[in-house]
Amino acid sequence: MQFKGAFTALITPFKNGAVDEEAYRGLIEWQIEQGINGLVPCGTTGESATLSHAEHGEVIRICVDQSKGRVPVLAGAGSNNTREAIELTRYAKEAGADGALLITPYYNKPTPAGLVAHFKAIANEVPMPFVVYNVPGRTALNVLPATLKAIKEAVPKVVGIKEATANLQQVSDMVEIMGPDFCMLSGDDFTVLPLLSVGGCGVISVVSNIVPDKMSGMVKAFNEGDMETARKLHFEMQPLNRAMFLETNPIPVKTSLTMMGKIGLELRLPLVEMLPENLEQLKIALKENGLI
Repeated sequence: MQFKGAFTALITPFKNGAVDEEAYRGLIEWQIEQGINGLVPCGTTGESATLSHAEHGEVIRICVDQSKGRVPVLAGAGSNNTREAIELTRYAKEAGADGALLITPYYNKPTPAGLVAHFKAIANEVPMPFVVYNVPGRTALNVLPATLKAIKEAVPKVVGIKEATANLQQVSDMVEIMGPDFCMLSGDDFTVLPLLSVGGCGVISVVSNIVPDKMSGMVKAFNEGDMETARKLHFEMQPLNRAMFLETNPIPVKTSLTMMGKIGLELRLPLVEMLPENLEQLKIALKENGLI
């Protein structure tokens, strides 16, 4: 499987309203040094919704250039507008990404047939490996196992799914219906370990922005049959997982990286800095884990 293991849904650092290339390259290098298995630029955590098309292409190009083939790059390229998704996916391919992460169309709420047509249209224009991103909490749409199977049958380039429902029954049904060669990636840091236990192949993680070694270590331990270590790392990360969602992602994780000295804190509206009481809770979690 091409997209196996722990992938980080990278934040996008900004400086004076622009992409902070220096900080971004430094973060990517640190991620690879810490043992991460793959990188995902321009996802939700990367504030893709507020990136211009030019910035979108730039962020992917920087990630591909800095990683230099050491780990795969799965670039966020989805949209609720099929034409725009085609354009963003083309940027990803031209930048040299290994695959594209395509969110299901949000707001429009297409039917299952509309979903199939959406992904088929993208594949017809830009042939490259695709991972579907299913996150009903942000899209108001849930890809059910039968729909995922229909998408795969119509679009062979769909090689996996990022599942962010935290619904282990749905995940189990998907693995059962899609078979062992289809890559099931967790999009929910709380449930990575249980997802692996039913046949998942890894995670696209928020918390691995700050603890790439622990998340990649947990997946590695599980794959090597070391359940004791995997469980230990799972429970070590749980307080951090909770802290990453004290407010809307990526506000807490960017705040954490700022306190760790990796980036300067800059968010794009409509995201704003954390409330003082939540910031205090975040500091406690980071201190207890030796991160600050």
